Amino acid sequence: MLGWKGVAAAATAASVVALAGWGLGSLAQAQATDEAPPPGKAVYDQFCAACHNAPPAGDRAPPVASLRKMSAQTITAALTTGVMKPIGDGLDRRQLRDVVSYLAAPEGPQGTGWIDDNRCPEGRRDVDLTAAPAQIGFGVDHDNSRRMSASQAGLTTKDLANLEVAWSFVMPRTSGLRGQGVVVGDTLFYPAGQAGYVVALDTKTGCVKWATPGGVRASLAYGRLGKDGPWAVVGGDGQGQLIAFEAKTGKVAWKVDPRHDKTVPLSGTPVFAGDRIVVPISAIDVANSMRDTFACCKAHGAVALLEAADGKVLWTWHTMPDAQPLGRKNAKGVDVYGPSGAPIWSSPSVDLKAGVVYTATGENTSPPATATSDSLVALDLATGKQKWVFQALANDVWNMSCPIGSPTGGRAPGANCFFAAEGSVLRDHDFGGGPVIWRGKGKTLILGGQKSGDAWALDAATGKQVWHHQFGKGTALGGVHWGLAADARRVYVPIADPGVPEKDNAAGLYAIDVASGKVAWSWKAKADCEAGRKARVPTCDSKFGLSAPPVVIDGAVVAGGLDGRVYVFEAATGKLLNSFDTAVPFTGVNKVVGAGGSIDAAGPFAGDGMLFIGSGYASFGQQAGNALVAYRVKAK
Repeated sequence: MLGWKGVAAAATAASVVALAGWGLGSLAQAQATDEAPPPGKAVYDQFCAACHNAPPAGDRAPPVASLRKMSAQTITAALTTGVMKPIGDGLDRRQLRDVVSYLAAPEGPQGTGWIDDNRCPEGRRDVDLTAAPAQIGFGVDHDNSRRMSASQAGLTTKDLANLEVAWSFVMPRTSGLRGQGVVVGDTLFYPAGQAGYVVALDTKTGCVKWATPGGVRASLAYGRLGKDGPWAVVGGDGQGQLIAFEAKTGKVAWKVDPRHDKTVPLSGTPVFAGDRIVVPISAIDVANSMRDTFACCKAHGAVALLEAADGKVLWTWHTMPDAQPLGRKNAKGVDVYGPSGAPIWSSPSVDLKAGVVYTATGENTSPPATATSDSLVALDLATGKQKWVFQALANDVWNMSCPIGSPTGGRAPGANCFFAAEGSVLRDHDFGGGPVIWRGKGKTLILGGQKSGDAWALDAATGKQVWHHQFGKGTALGGVHWGLAADARRVYVPIADPGVPEKDNAAGLYAIDVASGKVAWSWKAKADCEAGRKARVPTCDSKFGLSAPPVVIDGAVVAGGLDGRVYVFEAATGKLLNSFDTAVPFTGVNKVVGAGGSIDAAGPFAGDGMLFIGSGYASFGQQAGNALVAYRVKAK
């Protein structure tokens, strides 16, 4: 019901206006008084159980246990405006109410106590914006480098080898954390997605400076709303709206819908480009296609440029033309459409001086195959016109009605895998992370990582390949899943490879000297299920690679693993300087009890002398969790 592409488990913590009067929170986990099954169980069994009762390894659907950690608002939003809308559209109002009631986590006695009882004292509630931000968003800078100096982070390499937990902030009704925060001075702005708020926390204590309702489902971007406007954090919610929150107060400055297609989500993180905002737009037909009666497929990805002052859309670049009827039907007699797909899951990078936006795309979801799928793309910032396209893998037409690799591999194809015998490679080897702009002596390169395990370097001016490496064989959830990190010398390539047999498993971290294209060092991740870890992370023996993007801080690289472990490496040599486990119980400073879990989608970030880890990610059969954990340097 809620599983797809990496955005599934987080599915969208948003308020649903049309259903607001139903009182769904009070109905959550309703129990039948006469020992008869609750009515929602029959709806779940009919429409949801096949995917969620026992998802096979590598499947994108979260297990039912993870659904039960989600709020009524999250599940309702997923079924009415989000990824599972095709299922929700087949339910009447009573069925929808009943299944949400059956699945959703109880509201519990805390209500908004997790915020209200942890307000900062009067003297610490001020949000001081005079300092430069530690990062402007997911990629840290406009280059998407995920690189921080010691002064930006307030941490040195030596500090990172000597950390302890300072505090944790635990999100209620949450199964996974997929967004990163932004640190400005002593304030951390954080998207508590499934819990339905954006919060401003004190970096040193975790107390709440302000909290505003708004189910931002990915990472936040920081910038100014026009030349003379207020500083703000911006992110997309589960209903496809981009929301700008004034950083000083949390007040919503504006809320707009920048999408060309009102069925598609905002999955990637926007980025400020001067007084404008670049917004990536994805698509959900990759999951919708699992329903045999769905008219597959019409949605496609895009990039939009907005005025930062008011959110007005200036231009939209489409990854392909609008889909048209293909003049055929699927096995269930439903009309089919194409081309479709090439969604954009990630944060673009922007060369402000050259006036170029670089973005990365996913696979096609129905034929005909386009030249823009599984690609790195350069766009003119002023006009949105396409400058060049580098396609890493051609003819990768795939959706979730298809097995991976062949029409007969793993499971039988569904009705919307109608093209499987027509030449598609059926790999789902898209770019889940955004391009990195790397600036060397006399040359600028564009770096990208692909789920095939490939790392690419392209000439920024032409898009021509400069060098290429492949680590392992990749999978639909393997290879480079969410992005890279780079410094002045090296690019750091995390490999996930969950569930891949040992002989082919390349899970780990690889450093490439960017100028020469030679591998500088490598580190292989290994399973660790000792000391009670198997009980805390049941998938520790198969899902232990690096899926979230790392971050470079001073002379160290910090990376989080699918099993909840965090590693600190010396950037020059790959020497392991520190490691610790976040998949443990936490009682937050906000008095909510929870635990960490898998680290995925959102990588480590830092600021004001603190390292922050969002621990927990329930998609893909990984370990749910709900803890934002802050680390400080141990006192001497």
